[in-house]
Amino acid sequence: MSTTVWRNKWLWGVTGSTLSMALLSTLLYLFMPEAAANEEQGVTGQGVRGELAHWAYYMTAAVATGMSSIGAGIAVSQVGAASVAAIAEKPELLGRVLIILGLAEGIAIYGLIISFIIIAAL
Repeated sequence: MSTTVWRNKWLWGVTGSTLSMALLSTLLYLFMPEAAANEEQGVTGQGVRGELAHWAYYMTAAVATGMSSIGAGIAVSQVGAASVAAIAEKPELLGRVLIILGLAEGIAIYGLIISFIIIAAL
């Protein structure tokens, strides 16, 4: 298997896992009604279940941020290498390349926003 094929499979795997972790953290947030009910009633930390709920919220927020940052780093590395090559051949492509690079960096921001939403639920 060539190196390019291996990199593409790895890139798709990391991107897929990032999206699945964002989906998992969102589903965990939506389907933990006991933690939301305890928070609305002003009850914080009812023994082990309350602590487990807080730990689960913090872990899902951390995973959402971490995986999206890894995915963004991989995307920026691939887009950055291609953009340097494109600008070397045609310098007038600088504006277009910066827009595409900004879109690749936006993946990490989306994960951070999801983490803020999860932490705000506490």
